[in-house]
Amino acid sequence: GITTGQPLLIRAAMKPIATTLTPQSSVNLASGQETLTKYERSDFCPVPRAVVILEAVVMLVLADALLEKLGGDSMQEIIPRFQNLKKANLNDVQISGRPQVWWEG
Repeated sequence: GITTGQPLLIRAAMKPIATTLTPQSSVNLASGQETLTKYERSDFCPVPRAVVILEAVVMLVLADALLEKLGGDSMQEIIPRFQNLKKANLNDVQISGRPQVWWEG
């Protein structure tokens, strides 16, 4: 299968937002006059925007893996195959009678 059915936990990183050293054309919101920007560091937090993008990319990767597993090139082919997938059960993956241990302490 694609996953065990557990929530996906993803650790991601991104580069810092660029700092512009050269002034750029802008508008003074108080006066409405055209002006040049001042040198500023752009240290606002881009994480909320990045999360949405990361979620979308993960969904595309999972959809691609699902299509690879199911095959087909139309919804009429894909939907019945998806409905016939066996629902995962953790007990199905036990090799012995012992409880599963996923890591050693």
